[in-house]
Amino acid sequence: MSLPIANQIRRLRFEHGEMTQSELAEKIGMTRQTIAAIEAGKYSPSLEAAFRIAHVFAASLDEVFQWVTPLP
Repeated sequence: MSLPIANQIRRLRFEHGEMTQSELAEKIGMTRQTIAAIEAGKYSPSLEAAFRIAHVFAASLDEVFQWVTPLP
């Protein structure tokens, strides 16, 4: 089951020189597996990690992450 947080990490990586998951992970001090899980919506990053990811892309948190409200 996916978490109710969507993200634009994959799109942003490709818009920033086709950055790999490993390159992003190195920039923020995480593993590639963690980035893959966040990108796939299987894991929600800590607030600090979310800010670090947004900083790499010079984006705001809401440009990178979106709260997905479930349908009633």
